[in-house]
Amino acid sequence: MTNSGPLEGIRVLDLATMLAGPYGATYLGDLGADVIKLESPYGDDTRHLGPGRDGECGNFLSLNRNKRGIVLDLTKPESAPVFERLVKTADVLITNVREPAMSRLGISYEQVKAHRPDIIWAGVTAFGRDGPYAGRPGIDFLAQGYAGLVSLMGDPENKPTRVTVPMVDIMTSLLVASGVLAALHERTKSGRGQRIDVSLLDALVHAQCTGLGNYFLTGWVTPRVGNGSPYFAPSGVYECADGQMICLTCPTEKFFVNLCAAFGVGWVEEERFATAEIRLEHKEELEALIEDQCKRAPRDELMTKLIDADVMAAPMNQLPDAANDPQIHHNGMITKTEHAKLGEISVTGVPVHLERTPGSVRRGPPMLGQHTRELLSELGYSDDEAEALHRGEAVISADFDQP
Repeated sequence: MTNSGPLEGIRVLDLATMLAGPYGATYLGDLGADVIKLESPYGDDTRHLGPGRDGECGNFLSLNRNKRGIVLDLTKPESAPVFERLVKTADVLITNVREPAMSRLGISYEQVKAHRPDIIWAGVTAFGRDGPYAGRPGIDFLAQGYAGLVSLMGDPENKPTRVTVPMVDIMTSLLVASGVLAALHERTKSGRGQRIDVSLLDALVHAQCTGLGNYFLTGWVTPRVGNGSPYFAPSGVYECADGQMICLTCPTEKFFVNLCAAFGVGWVEEERFATAEIRLEHKEELEALIEDQCKRAPRDELMTKLIDADVMAAPMNQLPDAANDPQIHHNGMITKTEHAKLGEISVTGVPVHLERTPGSVRRGPPMLGQHTRELLSELGYSDDEAEALHRGEAVISADFDQP
């Protein structure tokens, strides 16, 4: 299949599992790179995590489009020459395997660099390559704990709660991709590869810039405010006449004035609501007034009124609503692709829109070892040699088991 996009001609080896590393590789694939997902016989952990259909899990399918799949058992000595040939064809390798397993499998930076000196090697860890937490296992949730995010989430009257969307993993995946892109650009000038290290903890600390900045400057610690804002009011989720809800916020005076106009009220003239600071002091009173106004109309009618008045408002969509949202579809963020077993499936689209060389979803997520035979052939293995590797279980492919 011919690649298209600005990274056409770049080959990426994805040796990572779960989310941050694989999704970083996916984004590079969206932009045109030839991404090869190298899995163990067990496969990526997301193949076994969460709801699925016909043996295929939604978590894996959602994260691994635009990749070809090969199963290579790196614990077997017979796999080493195959891996070496594969690395020599690659520009980038992404992994989140921890030490000492990484070196035992032969996929550390120095080991890979011996096969391909100009390789760009990206390692994803939970907390950092070295330092006091190095080597510890970790996921998105634990990074939220260390970086202070959990303490900020949830209703202030109840126990703090995690962010359930894997935002830290997603942010980390984008840092993986941006680091790879920077290293690829630098390599065009120096001819040299390099090691890249990205951690979930660093990604979230980077995202905590405003909270930490305020703390460093004044000692002020961001409070837990639920759906509100620590800086201005109103901001929250409000129930409408039909029981549905909207998200509404007024970060500047302009939008509060617009809100008052939409509701046909004179709050903007009242001293207790005169400025953002004063509105915060009278937040409970203002929230009650807004709730009363919202309950006078069904959500869609209210949304029309607020949008016409240039108010910052959105429906509180459920996931099925988001999946059918017209703007999301207009932006190409829901798209179709073909899966070898399931047929046509829906996946999320490419979030960066390049005008001349746009990215695209060109391949469905691979089944376990779907392209093993194809890739062995590209690496110069004859059919007999590939069959021998398969019999020795150094490689696995559904192709070999088909009549």
